[in-house]
Amino acid sequence: MTPEKPLSPHIQIYRWEITMLASILHRAAGIALAAGTVLLVWLLLALASGPVAYECFHKFITSPVGTVLLLGWTGALFFHMGNGFRHLVMDTGRGYSVVAAKRSAFAVFVFAVLMTLLVWFVACPWQ
Repeated sequence: MTPEKPLSPHIQIYRWEITMLASILHRAAGIALAAGTVLLVWLLLALASGPVAYECFHKFITSPVGTVLLLGWTGALFFHMGNGFRHLVMDTGRGYSVVAAKRSAFAVFVFAVLMTLLVWFVACPWQ
């Protein structure tokens, strides 16, 4: 009879930490940025194709679905950027203590929310 092998820990038994969430969302934000680039390509193609093509793009991007996509893309951009800066600092050997890692992860969330709100409610004239 063979002894039971230990099972690898599963995500359900981990206690969620802000650093864990920041790591997971950093990857998700990268995927969202890559997927959102399709909108940028569509915009460029529409601009190059003339007024009729641009009108089609404009109708979509100003619809509720398009607005939510742009809002999500903006949030993903700032989250990914903030977490990239966080990791750049960590690459210098700083910020590895538990307290510093948690604070910097929290700061990334605050940065992303504040910058997204700044862009959408201050810098965007159409709002």
